[in-house]
Amino acid sequence: MLKGIYTILLLIGSNIFMTFAWYGHLKLQQMNVSTNWPLYGIILFSWGIALAEYSLQVPANRIGFVENGGPYTLMQLKVMQEVITLIIFTLFTKVFFAGEALHWNHFAAFICLLLAVYFVFMK
Repeated sequence: MLKGIYTILLLIGSNIFMTFAWYGHLKLQQMNVSTNWPLYGIILFSWGIALAEYSLQVPANRIGFVENGGPYTLMQLKVMQEVITLIIFTLFTKVFFAGEALHWNHFAAFICLLLAVYFVFMK
């Protein structure tokens, strides 16, 4: 039970860092912080954040994987990670990019992902 909870918490933390690594530089550009940075500077900045992401993602998968004594199959880990990514990304977008709107088709996609979680955990 604890391995499952640790796995989920590590995946949440990992996805927070991942979202900032992939999209945070866009907010910095909007704020005129990184407007004059060369592309390699943005890449190095994002890699620095991604290092923290990998430092959480790898242990999450090792702890949670059934063959390492965890409760989740590889497919379950991946589908959970995708749903967590979408939730974190949606929150990130609403907080940092307030101009982005959610539409009906986004909610339909969310429902499809939740159904994917249901089906991947179904015995």
